[in-house]
Amino acid sequence: MKTILSTLTVLFFSSLLLAQKVDYKDNTIMVDGSGVATVYKIKGPMGLMNRFKIISMTGDTLMSAVYDEKAEENKDNNMSYYYIVTFITTNQKGIFPVSKLGTEKSLAKLIGKGNVIVGGKLDADKVKAFIEKEGKMPDNRVDYSIVDRNRNWIIELQTDKTIKQNSKIIGSFADVTPDGGVDTYQFTLPSGVVVASVSFSDGNNAQKCDVTTMKDNLTRSAPIPLKDHIDKSWSAIDRNYEALKRIVKWLIDNQYL
Repeated sequence: MKTILSTLTVLFFSSLLLAQKVDYKDNTIMVDGSGVATVYKIKGPMGLMNRFKIISMTGDTLMSAVYDEKAEENKDNNMSYYYIVTFITTNQKGIFPVSKLGTEKSLAKLIGKGNVIVGGKLDADKVKAFIEKEGKMPDNRVDYSIVDRNRNWIIELQTDKTIKQNSKIIGSFADVTPDGGVDTYQFTLPSGVVVASVSFSDGNNAQKCDVTTMKDNLTRSAPIPLKDHIDKSWSAIDRNYEALKRIVKWLIDNQYL
């Protein structure tokens, strides 16, 4: 038992001796008191995220770091950004979380603790291990951007199930009504991103519909008032053409299409 405890004690103190102290002062990444690289910040225009270059003490550019615009933010940790770090001299790349509070310092200390710079150069094996240990694979952010157009133009539902405004295709609709179920439709942006699922009763005479919108993950009852009763729709576009026109207008007015 004493032997085991002695061995553990030696290993513990050995690990303390091997642990490196990483700091960030005057734009310099410090490891055990020695500078290993400097960080150069490139300010993003118009409030966009800053970019960074990590440069060796001899002036060689080793890495670049840019904000990952496509990465979905971690819902369990909304205090972090995702940055793409390109290890230029070894042709490697990884995505890493860095703090929103003091992004530059967070990135610098992450690089320092990664111990990827050896003798002023990147070590490919250490970079690989660093990416495997600290790197992440975040989900891509869904782009719900709507088509830019003159929104005062009339709305047109086409026979090919596309929706036009100002002569531009702004989306499409699809009848996904289940067998024996209430009328249900999906609405999609030209990019293929589904923006809403809508269900309603009473066909073209529906006065309201249940709308689920994906951008904000909301489900609500939306009014689609009708002045005069419709006996029958003669449109070849869809059996619920008149109701769909009112639903599409609601989606447009609320910035979903």
